[in-house]
Amino acid sequence: MKLNVHSYESMGTFDGPGLRLVVFLQGCPFRCLYCANPDTIEVQGGKPTSPEEVVQMAVSQKPFFGRRGGVTFSGGEPTLQAEALIPLVEELKRQGIHTCIDSNGGLWNKHVERLLEVCDLVLLDVKEFNPERHKALTGRSNEQTLRTAAWLEEHGKPFWLRYVLVPGHSDFEEDIRALGEHFRSYRQIERVEILPYHRLGVHKYEAMGLEYHLKEVKENTPQQLERAEKLFRSYLQNVIVN
Repeated sequence: MKLNVHSYESMGTFDGPGLRLVVFLQGCPFRCLYCANPDTIEVQGGKPTSPEEVVQMAVSQKPFFGRRGGVTFSGGEPTLQAEALIPLVEELKRQGIHTCIDSNGGLWNKHVERLLEVCDLVLLDVKEFNPERHKALTGRSNEQTLRTAAWLEEHGKPFWLRYVLVPGHSDFEEDIRALGEHFRSYRQIERVEILPYHRLGVHKYEAMGLEYHLKEVKENTPQQLERAEKLFRSYLQNVIVN
């Protein structure tokens, strides 16, 4: 079974521990207003790629990974291709390569469950805690994302909690406090990453003839990031601004 791969990034430093090969997969069920990779959203597109090709690439880069690095599957939403990913992740583990799944947690079936079982680390993107604001921001409910987080906690699966701070959309104090209260007792959260909002993908929308709906939203000020970091730190440990 082949994977539908959008692109790769070698020596990535923002998608998991250490230096990583990041494999961006095609297709995503969310429609985040600030998506930096709108060209990965549609299921059509990308390049059909055999798992063996990805394994070869990863093994060739293994000397650069060191003790902490490895391979991260991102997107798009990698759990859309969970069935094809399972044997690939298992083979990477046999090769002694650390694996991460960067997911919005919004999909669940037997293949997703097995994929999260076999990978080493999950990077769980929680877009917003308030249900209405989450739907306005992504077009989807956050119920399954929270259920996925609960499954990770219950099954002793380590994960990083990631949160994009979008001014006027996901930076509300009451929502961050509610998220902190919800997750403060979790023991499997190894790290909390606050990801500043950026506009690096705007040119892609223009090139694709799409409207960027947050064109009036400015990037975070240092004060906004500091305030959010303090709020998160009042509930959770190992909080960083990435």
